[in-house]
Amino acid sequence: MLIPKPKKGEHAPYTIDYIGLLPDDGQVLKHLPINCERMLRLVRSLPTDRLTKPHADGEWTVQDILVHVIDTERVFAYRALRIGRGDTTALPSFPHEDYVPSARANQRPLDDILAEYCAVRQATLSLLDSFDEAALTFATRCNDEMTSLRALVYIIAGHELHHLHSIQQNYGGGKDKR
Repeated sequence: MLIPKPKKGEHAPYTIDYIGLLPDDGQVLKHLPINCERMLRLVRSLPTDRLTKPHADGEWTVQDILVHVIDTERVFAYRALRIGRGDTTALPSFPHEDYVPSARANQRPLDDILAEYCAVRQATLSLLDSFDEAALTFATRCNDEMTSLRALVYIIAGHELHHLHSIQQNYGGGKDKR
């Protein structure tokens, strides 16, 4: 199914940075698994000792970033479920900064994090496949901003790309051609 990019008014203004990272080809459901593979390749290309050390004081580690992407995708997929099923109840923000310390990502084996990353992505794709085209335009308030289901799809994909690019920039690693 082709999913056009969301229009102004379907998402919080700050999310345009995430949405803008994706091509305007309507193929976001194809980009999600491809970008997941890109993230896995990138992380596996990094030296092990770089995964649990921040690139600068006060920054997150690669493993912190991975778990943050997982947590964010879970929250946004839950929002997508609610919106896609026609629930118009306003949804609150989530304190993503507060999740990082309690996730204890740097004490976990990388293979466990990557397995969870793939499982969450597969669950998200299965959920998104369950919606018909009409559901893509359903919307409700999330964090005091109107948000459509299709905007959430693009935000999930763009948020991942944002962090993939930040890992490449701050930690190096394999830069693929996409």
